Amino acid sequence: MKEIKSEIDLSIVISLLNEEESLPELEEWIRTVVEREAYDYEILFIDDGSTDQSWSIIKELRDKNPHIRAIKFRRNYGKSAALNEGFQAARGEVVVTMDADLQDNPEEIPALFDMITRERYDLVSGWKKKRYDPIISKNLPSKLFNFVARRVSGLGLHDFNCGLKAYHFPVIKTIEVYGEMHRYIPVMAKWAGFGRITEKVVQHQARKYGSSKFGMERFINGFLDLMSITFVGKFGKRPMHLFGALGLFTFFVGFIILLYLTYIKMFQAEVNIDDRPLFFLGILTLIIGTQLFLTGFLAELLVRNSTERNKYVIETKIGIQE
Repeated sequence: MKEIKSEIDLSIVISLLNEEESLPELEEWIRTVVEREAYDYEILFIDDGSTDQSWSIIKELRDKNPHIRAIKFRRNYGKSAALNEGFQAARGEVVVTMDADLQDNPEEIPALFDMITRERYDLVSGWKKKRYDPIISKNLPSKLFNFVARRVSGLGLHDFNCGLKAYHFPVIKTIEVYGEMHRYIPVMAKWAGFGRITEKVVQHQARKYGSSKFGMERFINGFLDLMSITFVGKFGKRPMHLFGALGLFTFFVGFIILLYLTYIKMFQAEVNIDDRPLFFLGILTLIIGTQLFLTGFLAELLVRNSTERNKYVIETKIGIQE
């Protein structure tokens, strides 16, 4: 695999949907910070199908600032699709993602940049320790969501869904963000072999314009996505280890149940076993165990015939021609 190298110091990837009011102020704020630090930078606006004047404003900003690059979707595909396109287009050694609603503070960029370049972290996730969101509709569900995500993923991050994150260039060129997996980019990075992941307390701004684009359903979808990414990360290349083990265990339980009932029938002929709930439970577990084992077997066949079955993340090579 040919090594891909960064071309500039910093890429700032901003996904947006109908943020016409905040864009000029956000661009000016970012430009003030990065020019003060003398970064060679780019700002990547990813317009996720806005229906207001966001795209027109981006083009106006581009005329004034040649460091701006932009992509517009024909319709709304979601934040994960926007970030994935932004990652593919990014050229910076450090890639910072942030939201366009002015709730992420651009003044955090230099510290995040230093944590990647000087402290050599692969990924730094923002932690909005003090939030200015409604307690019932956002804060409490977010705390529950992050608690479960920490326990399941094994990553000790307090705010998985914070839009303000910094990445080393190889990270964003290795992972693929799809569905609604943007919440779990740190988890995907971990499964891809990037182990230096940490968090930084960042300032959370109260929303100044517009309203949130996310509803309560994001928490339900978030838990489902967490289960999915955990399964893919652990068993994506060896599904038989999960389904085969579950299948054998379930089949064994059913076998023991039926063996016990057979013993009773042999030594107590007058006893009927075919009308006992335990009899049907034994048959059911045998069937389920067989199905789970066959599911793992078929999944293993698919993996072994996949073109990506041996696609692993190689950090470097010595003495091997690329």
